[in-house]
Amino acid sequence: MLPQKIFRGVLTLGGLAGGLVLTAKAWDPVQDFLGYRFALSPLWPTVGGGLLVGAVAFLVAPWIWAGVRATAAWLEARLHRASLQEILAGLLGLILGLIVATLLAWPFSQVPLAGRYLPLGASLLLGYLGISVGIKKRDEFGNLLFGRRDRGGGSGGNKILDTSVIIDGRIADVCSTGFVEGTLIVPSFVLEELRHIADSPDVLKRNRGRRGLDVLRRIQTEPGVQVQLYERDAGGNAEVDTKLVRLARALGAKIVTNDFNLNKVAELHGVPVLNINELANSVKPVVLPGEEMTVHVIRDGKESGQGVAYLDDGTMIVVDGGKKHIGESVGVLVTSVLQTAAGRMIFARPKAGERMLDS
Repeated sequence: MLPQKIFRGVLTLGGLAGGLVLTAKAWDPVQDFLGYRFALSPLWPTVGGGLLVGAVAFLVAPWIWAGVRATAAWLEARLHRASLQEILAGLLGLILGLIVATLLAWPFSQVPLAGRYLPLGASLLLGYLGISVGIKKRDEFGNLLFGRRDRGGGSGGNKILDTSVIIDGRIADVCSTGFVEGTLIVPSFVLEELRHIADSPDVLKRNRGRRGLDVLRRIQTEPGVQVQLYERDAGGNAEVDTKLVRLARALGAKIVTNDFNLNKVAELHGVPVLNINELANSVKPVVLPGEEMTVHVIRDGKESGQGVAYLDDGTMIVVDGGKKHIGESVGVLVTSVLQTAAGRMIFARPKAGERMLDS
């Protein structure tokens, strides 16, 4: 490869030049140290030292080149996964670290023996610490610089979407109403799980996965909704639910889901959860015993003589004595309302003397 050959040639020439200079400067001090003057022109040791260092540089050049390429690839991968916010926060941390190192340079330079090297070591150490702290505290940097304040403290404005709530699709409807504030974060492992489901040989799973990808695309196009794809991994080979909880704790964010198990695990770890099912139940119209309504009975119930109808929001209504009215619209009187983990159930009976309506 041409770049490798050029690098090898430059390194060899640099080693040759460096060897010549070092040998020329060290020739007299070496003789003084040994207490013996060699009857030899300094030209030959200087040329020999230059050739020796140049030869060593020529031999080790492939290993150095491989190390440089590996380091460059590693840096490129890290920068590709990092968000713009992380890069800017890391750069700000680096600048602050180097400023502190500059202020400490003069005191360190006065230390005996190691004074020549301490300023360089301090610059490397504080620069690295600045980058690390800057990336970890990027949200606090943003609040400090731009005066942002997330409701609820910390990064409460960030909400992490899990796979189930994306496939469910109702989150897109909620976003379109404008009730969702802050940034919706879609981790890379959630997106990868969606892609895996969309490529499944099972038709049902494949359709669910493709629906999830369509929902994501719809959310991204909603005006006023900020969607961020989070590229960094949050747990290696851990399960997706574990990664979601770890990421939410690291970012101080909330998890948006309709998964009952994830809801419980997140609560055990102290991570706030926004459950779409709970939201749907909370916005259903309130129905109280004694109210009257007209329903369409569509099938029989579990108990003898019962009929079953549904409201527009999917709430089940069990009509006592409604079996004989299947396929008809009938006026009913609500007798009781039962709230269960699966949702609401309304119990009713036909109004006395009510004449059936055409369906």
